[in-house]
Amino acid sequence: MGPAAPCRRTGQTGEDSMSIAVPVPAFVPRVGLWMQRHGNWIRGVQWVVVLAYAFLIGVPVFLPLPDETAHIWTHLTVFAQFVFWGIWWPFVLISMVLLGRVWCGVLCPEGTLSEFASRHGRGWAIPRWMRWGGWPFVAFAGTTLYGQMVSVYQYPKAVLLVLGGSTVGAMVVGYFYGRDKRVWCKYLCPVNGVFSLLSRLSPFHFKVNEAAWRASYHTNGRKIIPVNCAPLVPLRNMKGAADCHMCGRCAGHRGAIALAGRSPSEEIVTFGDKDHNSLWDSTLLMFGLLGVAIGAFHWTVNPWFVYVKEMLATWLIDRNIMWPFETNAPWWVFTNYPAQNDVFSWLDGALVVAYILGNGLVLGLAFSAIFAVTNRAMGPWRTARFNHLVQALIPIAGAGVFIGLSATTINLLRAEHLPVGWANDVRAAILAATTLWSLWLGWRVTGRHATSWLRRVAGMTGIVAALALVNWLWLLMFWLW
Repeated sequence: MGPAAPCRRTGQTGEDSMSIAVPVPAFVPRVGLWMQRHGNWIRGVQWVVVLAYAFLIGVPVFLPLPDETAHIWTHLTVFAQFVFWGIWWPFVLISMVLLGRVWCGVLCPEGTLSEFASRHGRGWAIPRWMRWGGWPFVAFAGTTLYGQMVSVYQYPKAVLLVLGGSTVGAMVVGYFYGRDKRVWCKYLCPVNGVFSLLSRLSPFHFKVNEAAWRASYHTNGRKIIPVNCAPLVPLRNMKGAADCHMCGRCAGHRGAIALAGRSPSEEIVTFGDKDHNSLWDSTLLMFGLLGVAIGAFHWTVNPWFVYVKEMLATWLIDRNIMWPFETNAPWWVFTNYPAQNDVFSWLDGALVVAYILGNGLVLGLAFSAIFAVTNRAMGPWRTARFNHLVQALIPIAGAGVFIGLSATTINLLRAEHLPVGWANDVRAAILAATTLWSLWLGWRVTGRHATSWLRRVAGMTGIVAALALVNWLWLLMFWLW
């Protein structure tokens, strides 16, 4: 079958303008209906998770810090560290890709507590400042940076401050704003934007049949009970899985909503140039996941970081400027645990902050430049096309955050004297697979915008350049440094 002729109205090829039909087992819609009918069971599971979460972030604060002889099964603090940073966060990211935002709708303790507080709160209108589109990026970048400043992966007080503080914020926002809603999750959650991006790759979503929805208006007097969509998704116009928390409450509503399967590329390719097209999403992806997050993983292993620190320290000593070497910052500003021989001086902390923010800025601008040139090479400037091209990097960006977090998993397993020689092979396989996935998405996306094969090649050249830069950054961390 030869190449399809370009569509005159949109510049899309016939091949790439259609979503791929995916056969779905009959039990998939029934799972959604089961979730709708057994909402009480789901809420029971949520409260069990809340209790376990509260125990793991609260109790270790009152225990002595673990020494070199402590293990996962002998010290609660090490166990909690392994649960949160070795299992929870890495595999929640994977769950977004495999199942959509099921974690958010079924298990997340912050969402549960925020909705509970909202149910018994003031019910105020959501203010305009809270609806600002930049909060997902600011919250993610700020939390990532602060977590490194206080060593959140290592110390229970830092965990309580970062995770517990976020939970308190969720409850306070829930108490004052909305009614039976997850306002915090919708606008302010530090990982809402990341989950929104990754869930677009999920092979499952709650699909709205628009024809059935319209037909449901003819009820012959039968009252239709509205659905309380806690994450504030406009159900009639819901496209894809980016905003849906997959809680199942809307399954079967008006005979028009059902859990369904789809191609993992459908949401990005089909809706990425209109419904889910935002400069803030692109900012989060390029400056956040591929900038600030990589900087947070890189600084601990980058030999140039040590070199610059030593050079700057020498310069300060030669001029008798000694206050930057003081270690009197409280633990909630910079890491300060003398008994563990783990203390940040003001110089250490300032360099960590500068490295992470500088890394985010430089890499974000580099990716922006690549996609700006690519966008222009494909025709007259279109912001929607720029954002759509950037979305092709979602698989490799998500994989990067996963393998970065998994470094903690591997270190904890190594401390248990378990063999971890396979780790780099697995990392290489993940990067290779997600690079190919991003290439495939790039091919589909460029096909929707290119008016000629030459412009499509230009688009793919930019995507290949961006992928090469991402892989180089991880090659440095795990194989060259």
